[in-house]
Amino acid sequence: MSAAQAHPYPLLFATLSGAHLYGFASPDSDWDLRGVHLLPLREVLGLGTRNETHELARDDGTVELDLVTHDAHKFARLLLTRNGYVLEQLLSPHVIQTTAAHAELVALAPSVLTRWHALHYLGFTANQWKLLEKEQQPRLKPLLYAFRTVLTGIHLMRSGEIEANLEWLNTEAGLPFLADLIALKRGERENEPLPEPLGMYRPAYVTLLRQLEAAQETTHLPSEVAHDVQAAVSDWVVRARLSS
Repeated sequence: MSAAQAHPYPLLFATLSGAHLYGFASPDSDWDLRGVHLLPLREVLGLGTRNETHELARDDGTVELDLVTHDAHKFARLLLTRNGYVLEQLLSPHVIQTTAAHAELVALAPSVLTRWHALHYLGFTANQWKLLEKEQQPRLKPLLYAFRTVLTGIHLMRSGEIEANLEWLNTEAGLPFLADLIALKRGERENEPLPEPLGMYRPAYVTLLRQLEAAQETTHLPSEVAHDVQAAVSDWVVRARLSS
């Protein structure tokens, strides 16, 4: 995409996130690009304020674009926390721009996963459900996000792999109403009221919450990122910076 090509800093990678990653994009969905850039050494070593995050929002009447990238140092710091967002961005199958450094970090990603990533998904899905409960007419989009995040968390705890596509996740969950809701979202009806009262979806949602909590207790994922993995991620930052 032209936005990636026109980025003011060298990009290590840019991927699609948002509805396109989650498998329920509609024709008018905005394009959420996420990635990693490299600040020049002058900005890193000097006394000036670092532009660790670059953001661009653009709507040309045809395509609505939302671009957010982090400097390699910031992204690596986030990667070593229980941050599901950056993992999903790094491992997105929808790659707009890539480099050898991107491939190196993808290879390190499985080693940074911990059981505590469940907390990220528990928190995110709970916030979406609270949003739904506050709405006078609960909408489709927050409900899909609530189910998407809890199912991603369950899959991660059970398999040790990140999967953000709700349609694929539902092949494991087997919830018939999700297929119908995804079809509605793809038909540009995300802001319409839910076809059924919110309470109709609550039992399935609560069951999934309990499954995620249980999966965190039984997962084979470690409780912390090993010191040698932390060192490898740090070394990746240095190599990427020196090669720019």
